[in-house]
Amino acid sequence: MTSPTPSYYAPTGGLPPQSQLVTDRAIFTEAYAVIPRGVMSDIVTSALPFWQGARFWVLARPLSGFAETFSQYIAELAPGGGSSRPETDSRAEGSLFVVEGEAHLDFGGETHCLKPGGFAYLPAGLDWGIRNQGDSPCRFHWIRKRYVAVDGLEPPAAFVTSDQAIPPAPMPDTEGRWATTRFMDPADMRHDMHVTIVTLQPGACIPFAETHVMEHGLYVLQGKGVYHLNQRWVEVEAGDFMWLRAFCPQACYAGGPEPFRYLLYKDVNRHAALPG
Repeated sequence: MTSPTPSYYAPTGGLPPQSQLVTDRAIFTEAYAVIPRGVMSDIVTSALPFWQGARFWVLARPLSGFAETFSQYIAELAPGGGSSRPETDSRAEGSLFVVEGEAHLDFGGETHCLKPGGFAYLPAGLDWGIRNQGDSPCRFHWIRKRYVAVDGLEPPAAFVTSDQAIPPAPMPDTEGRWATTRFMDPADMRHDMHVTIVTLQPGACIPFAETHVMEHGLYVLQGKGVYHLNQRWVEVEAGDFMWLRAFCPQACYAGGPEPFRYLLYKDVNRHAALPG
């Protein structure tokens, strides 16, 4: 049984008025970063090779001494925009998650229409393309990671699914108030990254400071909450992005009248790389 279509926040750009105060919630520390939705303006977007009618908010990129395994963008495609050669690194795998509009994704001789909540996994070396064939902008997250191959394991295949098609898995001992929508099978060792949606009902919490080796990118899709990052509590809302280094302590409370939901990236299922 599929769940109702939830809402997803997507940036629209523009610039704040000259009367607005400069002080904001943006934070960058040695352990984490918070990029609030208010700073995702027109002047911080990027262009990429072989894309037409497209712009990108770069939320995370490998950075020496910080999170190093992934990059994450919000892509915006104008009507007719897209690319037939979106990925220029043959070693990079990708995951797409649509938050607004429709994207037509081509690979393996088939076209998949991804609507809000639509998800696609794209293995390294895949020949794929994407286009906005609608009359309004399309916005989606694009998470990229250099695939870490393991001798004896075949790489995972491309697949398409959606938030609505996957029943959320309740976390133990939470009476369903904290649940995870898992796009990749956690038992499939071929995958070296997981992308999930975490849902906390109003008042629910992650009741301990998670401290672990996985790096995170967290984009708030819906609602608001208070996140504990290292030694600080930070209020976040739909449209905010958090970038967490490995071992950064983290916990949260969900606030407000609606569920608190975020798109989560983490690196998994591989030995830690050793120097030399």
